[in-house]
Amino acid sequence: MDAHSFFLALFLILVTARILGELFARLGIPSVLGELSAGILLGASGFGIIEPNEALKLLAEIGIILLLFEVGLETDIKRLKEAGFKSLIVALFGAVFPFAAAFIISYYYFHLDIYTSMFVGGTLTATSIGITLRVLKDLHKEQTSVAQIVIGAAVIDDIIGVILLVFIYDFSVSKTLDMSNVASVSLFILMFLLLAPALANIMSELIRKFDKHNRVPGFIPTVIISLILLFAYLSKEFGAPEILGSFAAGLALSRRFFLPFGLGLKKDEYFVKKVENAMTPIIQLFTPIFFVMVGLSMNLKAIDFTSSIFWEMSLAFLVIAVLGKYLGAFLITAKCTLNKVLIGISMVPRGEVGLIFAEIGRLNGILSNEIYAVLIFVIVVTTLIPPFLLKYLFKFECA
Repeated sequence: MDAHSFFLALFLILVTARILGELFARLGIPSVLGELSAGILLGASGFGIIEPNEALKLLAEIGIILLLFEVGLETDIKRLKEAGFKSLIVALFGAVFPFAAAFIISYYYFHLDIYTSMFVGGTLTATSIGITLRVLKDLHKEQTSVAQIVIGAAVIDDIIGVILLVFIYDFSVSKTLDMSNVASVSLFILMFLLLAPALANIMSELIRKFDKHNRVPGFIPTVIISLILLFAYLSKEFGAPEILGSFAAGLALSRRFFLPFGLGLKKDEYFVKKVENAMTPIIQLFTPIFFVMVGLSMNLKAIDFTSSIFWEMSLAFLVIAVLGKYLGAFLITAKCTLNKVLIGISMVPRGEVGLIFAEIGRLNGILSNEIYAVLIFVIVVTTLIPPFLLKYLFKFECA
C-alpha cells in the first residue's frame, strides 16, 4: 500500500469508527462494537475496501498498548495485588480447560490430525482483553473488584498464550518437539516480568523529574510514545522467533510493560492528572484503530453456513470456548455469584488474539479452509456477544 492509499484507508477507518461508535452508543450498545462493525464493513466481510497491512497493524498495536497504559494509570495497585491469586486461578483454568477439551474433541471425535487439533486448542485458549477493558471503561467499571481480577488474569493469560503458541507452532511446522524456542521465550518473559515493575518505576520517576524542568511543550506524550516504540522493538529483538515476533511483542512484553508503567506514575496525583490530560486525546485517536483492525481481520465470507459439519464443529467449539473461560471464575471464592458471572463473561472474547492463532495455522497449511472458517465463526461470536451481556449484567453488580 502506497502513502496515497494509506491516507485514504486511515481516513475511512477513523471516520467510520467514529460514526458507528457514536451511533451504537446512542442506541445503548457498547461503542466498541460500533468500531468492530466499522472494520467488518470496510474489510473482506463487507465492502472489501481496506486490507490489513503492516502500517495499520502497527497503529493498531500502539492503540492497544495505550489502552493498557491508561488502565495502569487508573488501576488500584492494592486491589490488583489482592486479586492476584484469584486472577491466577481464572487464567490457569481458562487456558488449560479449553485447550485440553478442544484438543480431545478435535482429535478423538472429529478425527483431525494431532497438529490441527493442537492449533484448534491454542486458538480457543486465547483471550482478547482489550475488548473487555474497553467495555469496562465505557461503563466506568474499571475500578471494580471484577475489573481488577480480570486485569490480573489477562496478564497471565497472555503470557500462557504466547508460550503455548510458540510450542504449538514449532511442533506443528517441524513435526518434532524442540523445546529451545519455548525455553528461550519463556526465560525472556520471566526476566521481563521481574524487571518491568522496577524499570517502570525508575522511568516514571525520571519522567516526573524532567517534566519539572522542560521548556518545550509535549514532553509527556513524546516520551511515552517513544517508550512504546522502544519496547515493541526490544521485545521482538530479544524475545521471540521471527514469525511470532510482533505477536509476542504485543501480548506478553511491550503491552505488559505499560500496565506497571502507568501504576508507577501514580505516586503524585497531580502529575497523574497531567499525564491523563496530555495522553487522553492520543489514546482516543489510536484505540479505535485497534478495534477496527479486529473487524478488518474477520472474513465472514469464508464461512459456509450451509455445511452440516460446519455447524456441528462450530457448536462444539463454541461451547468449549465459552465454558472454558466462564467456569474458571466459579473456582474462586466470592460472596456474590453475579460477580463470578461477570468475571467469566469478561474472559470470553477471543478477538485479535484468536484471529492471529487461526491465521498462523492457515498460512502454514495446518488448518484447512473449513476448520479455519469454523474458528473464525467461534471467534466472531465470542467477541461480539460478551459486550452486550456485560453492559446488561453490570446493572445488577454486587457492591
